[in-house]
Amino acid sequence: MLQDVNVLIVTSLGNVSLRVFPTKAPVTAGSFLRRVDAGQFLGAAFYRTVRRDNDDTQQPIQVVQGGLMDLKDSFERLVHESTQVTGLQHVDGTVSAARREIGNATAASFFICVGDQPALDFGGLRSPDGQGYAAFGLVIEGMDLIRRIHALPTATDAPHPRLAGQMLAAPVPFLSVARVAR
Repeated sequence: MLQDVNVLIVTSLGNVSLRVFPTKAPVTAGSFLRRVDAGQFLGAAFYRTVRRDNDDTQQPIQVVQGGLMDLKDSFERLVHESTQVTGLQHVDGTVSAARREIGNATAASFFICVGDQPALDFGGLRSPDGQGYAAFGLVIEGMDLIRRIHALPTATDAPHPRLAGQMLAAPVPFLSVARVAR
């Protein structure tokens, strides 16, 4: 029987505790937990902050993105678990998989919502296809640290023009990422 799982991310600035929901989002949560168990997040970091002053899209959001920055070898073709399917919503502290198009999501790169972000849900307007993003967890401790990271200075250069001004000037490295007892 599937159970929800707690994961502790220890960073250079403090800790963030997540509850991951394989009971509601088995594909996305399972992918994330396999990466945790394999130690793939060692050397990863919180590296991007999207906020009102650096998001000039029609549907601005507020999130902190983390995980692996180099994704060339880490993409799995995950079945998209929309919020319509899982019943999860992008509320304050939600953990969700990054994606571009449907079918290229990866739990190797994830984001945490700062405040409620309904534009990221199914039917929301952040993604042109209206499918939203695959929420799979929630911060249960450490949102104060996520808010601190969200406010950190950003660099002007970025690996892609749409990320300009959103990459942290000093990424916050993960020192360990592991399952912990509930």
